[in-house]
Amino acid sequence: MEYLLFTFPNCPNCEKLKEVLAEESFEVEEFNLTVKEGIKKIREFLPVVKRDKKGGIIIPTLVIREENRAEVVNSPEEFQDWLKSRG
Repeated sequence: MEYLLFTFPNCPNCEKLKEVLAEESFEVEEFNLTVKEGIKKIREFLPVVKRDKKGGIIIPTLVIREENRAEVVNSPEEFQDWLKSRG
């Protein structure tokens, strides 16, 4: 399983999700969306990322990729729900 975290610098919501991931000992590959590499990488997941009412990508975005399937969570609460669903 692969964990890809897309963030912006100085984003309080991003920091909260990173803290929860660290507490749960999840190793993630982080991509900064203010640099070319991060923008290029998130394009791979445009069909599955969640968007706000104006069409913007919700940040933070954690993509949980397992073989040919990808799930997306955008908050510590969604991550905890995902963990519980895994049993």
